[in-house]
Amino acid sequence: MAPKKTALKEYPREELAAQPIGAWTGQAYRLVTDALRAQLAQEDLTQPHWWTLNHVAGSPGQWTRAALVERLARYDDLGTDFDTVFDDLAGRGWLHEEAGALTLTTAGEEGRLRARDRNLRVHRRMHEGVDEADFVTTIEVLRRMVVNLGGDGDLPG
Repeated sequence: MAPKKTALKEYPREELAAQPIGAWTGQAYRLVTDALRAQLAQEDLTQPHWWTLNHVAGSPGQWTRAALVERLARYDDLGTDFDTVFDDLAGRGWLHEEAGALTLTTAGEEGRLRARDRNLRVHRRMHEGVDEADFVTTIEVLRRMVVNLGGDGDLPG
């Protein structure tokens, strides 16, 4: 069930400018990931399952387990054993491995599309009332802050 929509309370610009960005980005992160994880759980998937499905679908036969772990580990905040994820997807008949190369099966692609649709619902809800230009500005501001603090401002692959 979607939370009740309420109007945003108005605050003076100076008060908004003084807000702790870490508190707001932290709260946003928790709410977004919780909503996405809840949707994925309805398909008996975790975020690492989702990441795996998307990467393999985007480059069939180009990913090995080791390369995928190297790529995905930087996004993982759950201490995931990726071999367990790969084995689970293979056990479901969703992931096929031949000569070290990973591909999705038809069932894997169907599951990925179901999970994508669930995630899109979260994204639509999250973007309600947010102008695209404002969203882009927010991403650019966050990228700049990340770079200013020594992080990587490139978009995730």
